[in-house]
Amino acid sequence: MIETLSEEFGVEYLSDLDNFLEQEYKTQTVYPPKEQLFSAFNYLNFEDIQVVIIGQDPYHQANQANGLAFSVSDEVKTPPSLKNIYKELVEDMGCAYPQTNDLSTWASQGVLLMNTIMSVRDSEPASHQNKGWEMFSDSIIKNISAKLEGVVFILWGGHAQKKEKLIDGTKHLLIKSPHPSPLSSYRGFFGSKPFSKSNAYLGSVNKSPIQWCL
Repeated sequence: MIETLSEEFGVEYLSDLDNFLEQEYKTQTVYPPKEQLFSAFNYLNFEDIQVVIIGQDPYHQANQANGLAFSVSDEVKTPPSLKNIYKELVEDMGCAYPQTNDLSTWASQGVLLMNTIMSVRDSEPASHQNKGWEMFSDSIIKNISAKLEGVVFILWGGHAQKKEKLIDGTKHLLIKSPHPSPLSSYRGFFGSKPFSKSNAYLGSVNKSPIQWCL
């Protein structure tokens, strides 16, 4: 998928971002590991995107972030937001509670798990904001909206919902609810049924449903 968006890499801000990241990875502890920085885009082709789930920035503790929004490696304790996502998944889809924290199974089916800021310093949340990631991720969202049809955008929380203006709601489905964080999940995330709503919409536009159960 990165190849599809390669025109973005000639833009000046991305050169500045690349230089910043090179220095950060040399001098700081940065997550995710450099080789996983673009994992969200490596599991799927651009034209195969069916669902976009937008996160903010990666987990900022050791061995957590793996390049997929909300996902962590199996050896890591399940983060609170992912626990709540799983609770809603079980209630919504009747799945057994997942025994994995790795969401790559979703990614390989066409679910783009994209953080709008894709890197972070150890123990410093939002430390890589305003370095160019926001322009890059906005461009990706606009490209998906413009070039594809019938994509589900799942916007959890205020940060993700600010991206609504980049999406053509006449040809895509937007599912909005509070964030799954324990601070906001009880304000309407639970019971929002994003997984079944996604599959119902995908079926209505003659696309294959996502096998959400993990």
